[in-house]
Amino acid sequence: MSKPKRICVAFGTRPEASKMAPVIYALRKQAGLEPIILVTGQHREQLDSMLEIFELKPDHDLDVMQATQRLPDLMARIVPEAANSLRDLEIDYVLVHGDTLTSFAVALAAFFENIPVAHVEAGLRSHNLKEPFPEEGNRKLTDAITDLDLPPTQLAKENLIAEGKSLENMIITGNTAVDGVQYAIQKAVLAEHLRGKSLVTITMHRRENLELMPELAACIAKLAKENPQYYFVYPVHLNPVVRNAVYPALETIDNVLLEEPYDYLNMLALMQASELILTDSGGLQEEGTALGVPVVVMRNVTERPEGVTAGSLKLAGNRAESVYAVTSPLLQDATLRNAMRIKNNPYGDGLAGERIAQAVAWRFGLAERPKDWQARY
Repeated sequence: MSKPKRICVAFGTRPEASKMAPVIYALRKQAGLEPIILVTGQHREQLDSMLEIFELKPDHDLDVMQATQRLPDLMARIVPEAANSLRDLEIDYVLVHGDTLTSFAVALAAFFENIPVAHVEAGLRSHNLKEPFPEEGNRKLTDAITDLDLPPTQLAKENLIAEGKSLENMIITGNTAVDGVQYAIQKAVLAEHLRGKSLVTITMHRRENLELMPELAACIAKLAKENPQYYFVYPVHLNPVVRNAVYPALETIDNVLLEEPYDYLNMLALMQASELILTDSGGLQEEGTALGVPVVVMRNVTERPEGVTAGSLKLAGNRAESVYAVTSPLLQDATLRNAMRIKNNPYGDGLAGERIAQAVAWRFGLAERPKDWQARY
């Protein structure tokens, strides 16, 4: 009997862990493949919490996180460490996810070691290298050196085709974020102090919004004062720039609750119980849609426009006046919010992990090529 192919699943941040866990589960069930979990520790505590939730134990941990780490320094640590680990672990194939520095750095390390790379969530594009930064650059650079592209949607596939990528090695899978939500929501329980309230979830932390954070916080304050029927729950990012902008504007408002960052399960429970999500996050656009909750996106562009087309997202820009103009009517009109609770998820069907495992097996001649997933909305 031939030796199983060793498939390295590499990630380093909390969002990557939730999105790669379904892939690991599926790889374990795929004949002829042996998944090996390599983590960089780009996010440490958040990553460890997610590993516990999904009951995953890394086979190798680069543990690269340092206090106040700069992106060039992080890149310089991950690439050689990852290359050595891939070689020592005798890896046959590497899977990376999305747009983090870990994804690009590990993909580059694998490329240098002549190990083929598959990119989960390939092809997402905002078409603006500065928004989001550095994620747009990370994902474009990763896609330049892949053996297999796994775009989650038809639009992501079209982005890759426009960049000259081969159709032969491209399979639409749906987004594993949907798989992760479906798995974890069963474990999520809303905190007792939030029960029985009409909730609005807020997150705000993107680099491109940092200069605008004071005016965005003032906008949230205005919305909260005008809508006392809601309890605005904001798990505040640890970045001091964010906190210095947010707390002066919001900490004295009775129906605004500023919390420490939530873990994944508490965040899912909060979002599921909310009437509306107001965010500049990328992942929350998918997760909110998967939970059937309307999402207002405080960004000028989104690499996940399928939700805008389907109606589950409203792109509000990142100026206070435009955020207010989009959000205020939604808070005051349940009919408008309910229209955003769409029936068919444009991001996935919960089976992306299985398609990805089959696609990897197909690259080794161990399975048939999976069919492209097709969204219906």
